[in-house]
Amino acid sequence: MMKLLITGIWACLVTVGTSFGISYWKETAAALPAKQDQPEGLVYEKVKVLNVPMIADGSVQGYIVTQLVFTADAKVLRQLPVPPEPFVVDEAFRMIYGDQKLDFKNLGRYDLTQFAQTVRAQVNKRLQTDALQEVLVQDFNYVSKDQIRR
Repeated sequence: MMKLLITGIWACLVTVGTSFGISYWKETAAALPAKQDQPEGLVYEKVKVLNVPMIADGSVQGYIVTQLVFTADAKVLRQLPVPPEPFVVDEAFRMIYGDQKLDFKNLGRYDLTQFAQTVRAQVNKRLQTDALQEVLVQDFNYVSKDQIRR
């Protein structure tokens, strides 16, 4: 009988102690400062390196290797249902691969400003919002098939 009474008292003390512990924990958690919101403003997102094959005379002559960076409003990026990076890669690939005027052996004459503006406009059109503020060209080179073999 004494064991049962001691066990009952012990169970009551554990329950009361747990209740006080949880109430103390909730009270101190509420007193902590609120979690800081993510920073607002422009963010820079790097796109993976893109290799576009250049085909002439029925075979691959080399690759255009490019890397782009885009700027976007952080708040708008968080609200997008999908990330814009795949769209940037797709539009850049389509533009480079489909450009008949591109002289891949002489890239100095290629209009990178127009290229970046068109990629930005097309991506914003596909996302149906003005998510991208600017597209920047970080790298734009031609690597011939012979250079790859070395």
